[in-house]
Amino acid sequence: MKINKEIRQLSREMLRASFTDGQIDRGKITSLVESLIAKKPRRYLDILQYYKRLVRLEIEKRHARIESSTQVGPETRARIVENLKKKRGRDLTAEFVLNPELLGGIRIRVGSDVWDGSVRDRLERLQKQL
Repeated sequence: MKINKEIRQLSREMLRASFTDGQIDRGKITSLVESLIAKKPRRYLDILQYYKRLVRLEIEKRHARIESSTQVGPETRARIVENLKKKRGRDLTAEFVLNPELLGGIRIRVGSDVWDGSVRDRLERLQKQL
């Protein structure tokens, strides 16, 4: 699917209109989509597809996935989430996941950013250096 400039521009305008007080508003998203479907402009399905991608990326920017090899204590969890909220905004949500493959340490993913402090990552970097 080739996305032209007009589709990108319309989708971005829809995304900007999807916010209320700096947060994504599900009600606005629903009304924008319903309005677009009712009007059915040229290539509206492509506009919806690109808009869906933009909304998904925006939601991912506001969600942190924190992987650890062992269970993280409540104090540590609170401290990690608080530090992430300072960097990424107060509306950040967090999800803690156990991943024994990390061997130790933690990996944090927020949107497309990844902070990897796991033992597995360190071993892989060491292996590449040798």
